[in-house]
Amino acid sequence: MLALRLSPPRHTSSWLALIAFCTTLWIAAYSHLIAFANWLISLFGIDRTTHLGEALHFFFYDTPKVLLLLTGVVFVMGIIHTFFTPERTRALLAGRAASVNYLLAALLGAVTPFCSCSAVPLFIGFLSAGVPLGITLTFLIAAPMIDQIAIVMLFAMFGWKVAALYFTFGIALAVIAGMILTRMNLEHLLEDWVLAIQKSGALSIEMATPTWPERFASAWASVKEIVGRVWPYVMVGIAIGAGIHGYVPQELMATLMGKDAWWAVPAAVGIGVPMYTNTAGVIPIVEALYGKGAAMGTLLAFMMSVVALSLPEMIILRKALKVKLIAIYVGIVASGIIVVGYLFNIVI
Repeated sequence: MLALRLSPPRHTSSWLALIAFCTTLWIAAYSHLIAFANWLISLFGIDRTTHLGEALHFFFYDTPKVLLLLTGVVFVMGIIHTFFTPERTRALLAGRAASVNYLLAALLGAVTPFCSCSAVPLFIGFLSAGVPLGITLTFLIAAPMIDQIAIVMLFAMFGWKVAALYFTFGIALAVIAGMILTRMNLEHLLEDWVLAIQKSGALSIEMATPTWPERFASAWASVKEIVGRVWPYVMVGIAIGAGIHGYVPQELMATLMGKDAWWAVPAAVGIGVPMYTNTAGVIPIVEALYGKGAAMGTLLAFMMSVVALSLPEMIILRKALKVKLIAIYVGIVASGIIVVGYLFNIVI
């Protein structure tokens, strides 16, 4: 983690040279992950065919793999995020045709940063800019669930089909849930102070255009902040995944979480909703369970519920939403995730 403390360069040419150098190192490291894991296993003199050997090999392989993917995706998306500030997002969503805005809100949610600490400011900003409640909630559903890290890691671990279906189903879920919430006319369930701000008029929108060195610096700051914050979750998730990979019988997972267990999808969502972790931490667990015979739809429904309906985000949103609206929101989104889980199990 020492590299994360280095001061970034100030000029575009220096940035490009540094990015080219780091990209070369990244590709070289990523292409030798299996050899690295095999070397560590042999260094410790552990038989790869044993339970311990399988668990350790999973841990030694997945740890650098996930951290490399995480670092690369966060840096690239950090640059993209500089084009989608909250102010610019509000401007894109305000004053457009409602039929277009649901899809636009979901797509913007998929490419813009979102975390529980920014939930309330974004929510109030959207409403103050004249964005309807249902469209705002569409954005809030899509932003954490269709995470860029999730898409890239799913592609790297399970292939393009799983990643594409996850993205497609996630967008569809956010759009349909937003439309349903709009039809229910739930604006009266906003807290009074939110309604007061909404009635006071739209917020002013300021769009400063950063230079490319500033964009690169912002992306570097995202790497330091996000990787520095989530790496403990990544390590815990990989450790759990390694234990599952090495020691859990395949027949047990196929029985409990296989396609034939009709109750597995709603049970997975019920377990996932109150949990709190991030995509990078939960995907190694998904990978290990899938390798043991668990159904992909069940696992992705679990992942969606963890990242889209985490308890801390609901607690923060309570500042702006009444309990009844939060309960309706969670119920509709959780029901949609269950449907998506069953569809995944049919398609995959």
